[in-house]
Amino acid sequence: QVQLVESGGGLVQAGGSLRLSCAASGSIFSINAMGWYRQAPGKQRELVALISGAVYTNYADSVKGRFTISRDNAKNTVYLQMNSLKPEDTAIYYCNAYVRPSDTMRSLEVWGQGTLVTVSS
Repeated sequence: QVQLVESGGGLVQAGGSLRLSCAASGSIFSINAMGWYRQAPGKQRELVALISGAVYTNYADSVKGRFTISRDNAKNTVYLQMNSLKPEDTAIYYCNAYVRPSDTMRSLEVWGQGTLVTVSS
């Protein structure tokens, strides 16, 4: 079984920064794409940033230039550095990963439980 545990959320003023971390643990043979999604009250969950392989990244237009996704493969961890935060960034942020538990199994999609980010104006 694979688990994703997020940390780093909290309350910050507009213009501030936060760094989210997400560590994968359990039976892991390899991890393909890892990403961050968010869900604001009354809205659908949306992709924030995705990282796949060594260099491929993808960002939502609303966070380009402000957020940076990175990963440490040795630690099975993905990070989201969030700068110049805005009140509209307030949401629960979820970590997502496609994990192969063994070399004989296909990738499984795994979600973390989420961490709350609140940006005050």
